[in-house]
Amino acid sequence: MRLYTPDGKKCNICGERIRQWRTSHGLTQEELAIKMQLHGLHLGQMAISRIETGKRVVTDFELKLFSSVLGLSMDDLTAGDPSPASSDPPRR
Repeated sequence: MRLYTPDGKKCNICGERIRQWRTSHGLTQEELAIKMQLHGLHLGQMAISRIETGKRVVTDFELKLFSSVLGLSMDDLTAGDPSPASSDPPRR
């Protein structure tokens, strides 16, 4: 199965937001994996790493559970590029 990656690099758009939340709350990837496991999703530290770096697809079920565990809306998790500065000029 070939994955569609609009930028040719990342398999998801929520990974960076998940990483930002995790680091701002002082959690390791292992600790976040344990939180997810306690809510019924069996992810390990390596899966969290691959999600955060955009190397792993996040299913809709996983996205919904991340939303619940992190206390963020699914819209917040999928809002696109989390960096404030963009190299693209504004469209007219």
